[in-house]
Amino acid sequence: MSNENIVNKTILFVKEKLENAEGGHDWFHIERVFKNAVSISDHEVCDITVVKLGALLHDIADSKFHNGDESIGPKIAREFLESENLDEGTIQHVINIIENISFKGGNSEKTFSSVELDIVQDADRLDAIGAIGIARAFNYGGFKNRPIFNPKIAPNLRMSKEEYKNSEAPTLNHFYEKLLLLKDKMNTETGKQMAKDRHQFMMTFLSQFYAEWDGEK
Repeated sequence: MSNENIVNKTILFVKEKLENAEGGHDWFHIERVFKNAVSISDHEVCDITVVKLGALLHDIADSKFHNGDESIGPKIAREFLESENLDEGTIQHVINIIENISFKGGNSEKTFSSVELDIVQDADRLDAIGAIGIARAFNYGGFKNRPIFNPKIAPNLRMSKEEYKNSEAPTLNHFYEKLLLLKDKMNTETGKQMAKDRHQFMMTFLSQFYAEWDGEK
């Protein structure tokens, strides 16, 4: 099967699997990450097929929607790619991307490294910041029935992976616990440049948020 065919079949597969997904982790999230990854790939020497498949399948079964089980996504991705007779080397590379892409509180060490993972991780992180990132954060907070903000609950900047996964803190805390940290965690030079404006947009949003919260005159 040609690289173009497997990518197109993967697109159809992911669209079907995520048809009823939460708004911040639906097909449109995947599509944006896919586009970001392709844009970054233009400036890197990489296996573009692995990048595209990794971007398309990275959230095929996000653990936060499966009781924290991180094995489901890689399992679904492997079963699909094997059914399409993709070579084992490419399949394992995609699985490695899925298993290592997550933020996980920012304290976990990668167990795998490749330029393809760097690209897909940057692409995913870009969709977590800026205007889209703000919208996704509050959409997920509403989905989990979390408060928007509570001045009495301070952000926890030293969460373990488990604490991060189980946090029920107000949505605004998420900016300090993850979103504002991502600019300095980008892997590629292109990703770093793309992150700057999105980061600044979030800072502007927070400044306006606090002003309004405090009854700005």
